[in-house]
Amino acid sequence: MVARIRTVAFQGIEGIPVDVQVMIGPGKIGMHIVGLPDKAVAESRERVQAALHASGLAMPPKKVTVNLAPADLPKEGSHFDLAIAVGLMAALGAVPGDMLADYVVIGELNLDGTLAAVAGALPAAISANAIGKGLICPAESGAEAAWAGPGVDILAPRSLIALANHFRGTQVMSRPQPAVRAPPANLPDLVDIKGQESAKRALEVAAAGGHNLLMVGPPGSGKSMLAARLPSILPPLSATELLEVSMIHSIAGQLSGGKLSDRRPYRMPHHSATMAALVGGGLRARPGEASLAHHGILFLDEFPEFSPQVLDALRQPLETGECVIARANHRVSYPASIQLVAAMNPCRCGMAGQPGHSCARGPRCASDYQARISGPLMDRIDIRIDVPAVSASDLIRPAPAEPSAGVARRVAAARDRQRERFEGEGQYTVLTNARCSTAMIEKYAELDPAGLQLLRDAAEKLKFSARGYHRVLRVARTLADLDAKDGIGRIHLAEAISYRMAGERPTVSA
Repeated sequence: MVARIRTVAFQGIEGIPVDVQVMIGPGKIGMHIVGLPDKAVAESRERVQAALHASGLAMPPKKVTVNLAPADLPKEGSHFDLAIAVGLMAALGAVPGDMLADYVVIGELNLDGTLAAVAGALPAAISANAIGKGLICPAESGAEAAWAGPGVDILAPRSLIALANHFRGTQVMSRPQPAVRAPPANLPDLVDIKGQESAKRALEVAAAGGHNLLMVGPPGSGKSMLAARLPSILPPLSATELLEVSMIHSIAGQLSGGKLSDRRPYRMPHHSATMAALVGGGLRARPGEASLAHHGILFLDEFPEFSPQVLDALRQPLETGECVIARANHRVSYPASIQLVAAMNPCRCGMAGQPGHSCARGPRCASDYQARISGPLMDRIDIRIDVPAVSASDLIRPAPAEPSAGVARRVAAARDRQRERFEGEGQYTVLTNARCSTAMIEKYAELDPAGLQLLRDAAEKLKFSARGYHRVLRVARTLADLDAKDGIGRIHLAEAISYRMAGERPTVSA
């Protein structure tokens, strides 16, 4: 007799159905697992035997063969433990196999028969629902899996005994409830920023349209403080965005207690991060910081200190909204629709262009430092601003600053206008101007003759690329949305061009 249990293997954030086939037959006593298992799956043999013994079930004195089909699909991770154990229990008659046919099973076993939480419960629940089945997962993962929808049948036992008792009818398990992470009480607020009105304006424009932003300024001018306050003016995640973000964090094992939050991700990797850490990769092709910042912010402080090869790896995600990790035997894609925010000093010593400062290395101090950022990557940054040092008058007698709540209301109104515009075109996945197609931005950013002449003159003088031309139009469209205008005025276009000029002008001399 062969007992069959359904589980999943993960490729990116997608759950691929896997059939666990358990057969007890004559032969050399022992358990054999086949079907391209990795080390964690092969070691489940010892965990399963110990957990069954602790639960009062003896291994049969026969040969036990476990096949993970399809056999040519690599199986990775410890979440196959529970499916193998349940399949063996069904083959022994300890649980009814016909009732298990309605479920996908994932979970890691402890030696005492209890279940440990595993990564990927939410994608597994969504995959199970797609094929019309429920999900059996550890109790600690139940709150996460419950977000797949109220119609998904989810069992979240704490042990093998609890699961067996449920199917025997001696114990009834209630469905777990979705858990919500409490919003942070002390989110950094723009009211803390003294001065830097131009930078705060650029931050608002970037938030309203989802535009990439680069801040250049001397040490201590407040670049990191400004970036840390960007989440406070962004709207919360929509229901669809929340599920997408949570699936990535679930695969990465970063959902604490299975609790989800509607706050947009804010990732700030150190400049020593490797390419695999930033865009994903490694032995099991895990998501990187760019994917973990999906629908949120990826903040790169000390921008030129990152390896040039690592930074250039971001060019594809910034353009396509996904990180594709290609290996000789498989290909994995993780969503990475990010808003890049970067901060850098104007030169290595940090003070190029500041009044009264003269660098011993001369102009090359700034030019060599800024040359670490490639032209194609810089071309993908919509807004580039100079953040000068804060004056003493701003610090001693500062004018009352506007709190984040007021800015957030304007940003939300601008994003609502964009969403309604794109939904009218049937583009339900496009939510911001930064993500719309070139054809669509040309349609909704039509210029009058005076505006067209201004853009033509600026494009010729500053040598805009085709990408740069359209990115100026996107920023101008966002500025018009902030002013609740249907058309783009000359003032909107001039401001959008000024944000592009900061990166096009020659490097400032020290």
